[in-house]
Amino acid sequence: MNIRCLIVDDEPLAVRLISSYIQQVPGLEIAAACNNAIDAFEILREQKIDLLFLDIKMPKLIGTDFLRSISNPPKVIFITAYRDYALDGYELDIVDYLLKPVSFTRFMKAVSKATKLISLNNNFSSINTEPNNNKDSFLYFKIDKEMQKVLLHEILFIESSKEYVRLHLEKGKSLLVKQGLSSLEKLLSPHRFLRVHRSYIVTIEKISSFTNSHIIINDYKIPIGRLYKNEVNSVLKH
Repeated sequence: MNIRCLIVDDEPLAVRLISSYIQQVPGLEIAAACNNAIDAFEILREQKIDLLFLDIKMPKLIGTDFLRSISNPPKVIFITAYRDYALDGYELDIVDYLLKPVSFTRFMKAVSKATKLISLNNNFSSINTEPNNNKDSFLYFKIDKEMQKVLLHEILFIESSKEYVRLHLEKGKSLLVKQGLSSLEKLLSPHRFLRVHRSYIVTIEKISSFTNSHIIINDYKIPIGRLYKNEVNSVLKH
């Protein structure tokens, strides 16, 4: 199966260059291209996109704000003429940050990283179907070359750390898994798990208390991100 790519850039030359690079790589295909984030919203809503090549300085909505507004983004490679947004990029769990003009060698390095991360989705398997709310529901995670079974009811919350996530479990246990938080979120039932911050997903039934700014689970104080407050309130205050 090919990796479906979306290019979002307001510079036609940049779009043509990245398009030509994609066409040279077996396993990649161009699903769509557009010149602003508003059109990109519609494409992501209507099509399955695996990899997003995203410019930052664009009219109407810049790339970083656009990415923050997506609840389940695909893997993202920033392509920009500006160095100033590198920290924002890595906080947003992007795959790579490429500066224009992009060489084919540098492009391939980023695509190689993205391909590996996308393929990691195959290291997860859910045996039960949604909503996965029963006590025996579980996922398998690849840890130290072994597929380890984790019961979902034992997860307190999940914390992102760049290319990894840490599963905080009951009885003070934790597991570190090489996977992006957004990719893992797609495997979790929204009836049981809630994204409350770009770096945190919590198990709803484990919440002992909450305010407008944070959630308490056992002795953990988990922040609620500004962009997630409406969703958190709608779920927890219904």
